[in-house]
Amino acid sequence: MASQDRHQLVEGRPLRVFLIAGEHSGDALGGKLIEALRRLSRHPIELAGIGGELMEEQGCRSLFPLEELAVMSPLDVLPRLRSIYRRMRQAVDAVLIFQPNVLVILDSPEFTHQVARRVRHRNPQIPIVDYVSPSVWAWRPWRARSMLRYVDHVMAILPFEPEVYVRLGGPPCSYVGHPLIEKLDWIDALDAQGLRERLGIALDSKVLVVLPSNRGSEVKRLMDTFGETLRVLQERIGPFEVILPVVSTVRMLIDERLQSWPLRPHLVTGETDKFTAMRLATAALAASGTVTLELSLAGTPMAVAYRVDPIARRLRFLLIAPAVALPNLILGDKIFPELLQEDCTAENLADALAPLMQGGSLRDAQLPALAQVRSEMSIEGDEPSKQAAKIVLDYALSGSLRLAQNRINGH
Repeated sequence: MASQDRHQLVEGRPLRVFLIAGEHSGDALGGKLIEALRRLSRHPIELAGIGGELMEEQGCRSLFPLEELAVMSPLDVLPRLRSIYRRMRQAVDAVLIFQPNVLVILDSPEFTHQVARRVRHRNPQIPIVDYVSPSVWAWRPWRARSMLRYVDHVMAILPFEPEVYVRLGGPPCSYVGHPLIEKLDWIDALDAQGLRERLGIALDSKVLVVLPSNRGSEVKRLMDTFGETLRVLQERIGPFEVILPVVSTVRMLIDERLQSWPLRPHLVTGETDKFTAMRLATAALAASGTVTLELSLAGTPMAVAYRVDPIARRLRFLLIAPAVALPNLILGDKIFPELLQEDCTAENLADALAPLMQGGSLRDAQLPALAQVRSEMSIEGDEPSKQAAKIVLDYALSGSLRLAQNRINGH
């Protein structure tokens, strides 16, 4: 049925949207999605769900605190399994009581997909949209096909993911754009030299930005090795300055681990200083994750490091991805060095960073690759949140049509 007919069927009725985020990254996506939904919708939007501060600012009060779900690894999850399952059942019941026109699950597949499965089993009429694909391209690829049973559409934030879903036989998948690309103009306008002056860094000094993660478990696994890397690198290329962006949640842990570092970095806080430091830096040493995309958009050559917890290390034989760093996956080539697990040593990291700091063919190869990542991630037309909102609204109107038809049929 045409969109106009759908609108006539639901005229005067609010569209009910239930959103479930499992951690703060999903909350950020959800907040911007709600804002875009309100801008685009011809109908009032009625909200319910699970989220954090950003979703609550947009009028979506959380069923329970998001912090109860924001666990990072199997070791973190195990002691809290009973509580998480209780919250899962509570979420399913809340969706069924609310009777939304669409259910949007936001990242965190270990929780959100379990809710979606149960909702689909108990009420197949509710459309379900998944905002952020699980990493089916990295491990457990069979999940893509299994999602056909309970997900109607996947909204991808990485440009290669739609092709993956076609290849693996999963549900329809659209690249809506990574939320970071909404920051491109802002990133380009940042005053790198102003930060250099504020931190007292000489014009001829090389700068390394070090990004050991915003998660405490990852900071613990990487900080000592990163400190030793600086010592080895200093011996090889001479003096340089270090900037370390830090968030409040791991500030005490960072300060504690810095005691063993051979030099004191410039600590900066906030998104503006973090991205400005990236723009200023000669190169970066970063934990694998979204920050590698941030570095790509800022145009910063990088070496990528990562270590996982003991349980995840035992499961790495399940990995099928040809790379770990997201920029490498986007390019389909290991342009940016990845030093993982037993390869994540100070000597190896210094080997990777030295040519990036000094210049030469390896650095020259990274610069056009950074521009290519930026190009691959860009989208035409609307910003990502608006692209996502259009898809959600289409399914919400479809869900409204189904409910109206059921009422007409007396169900």
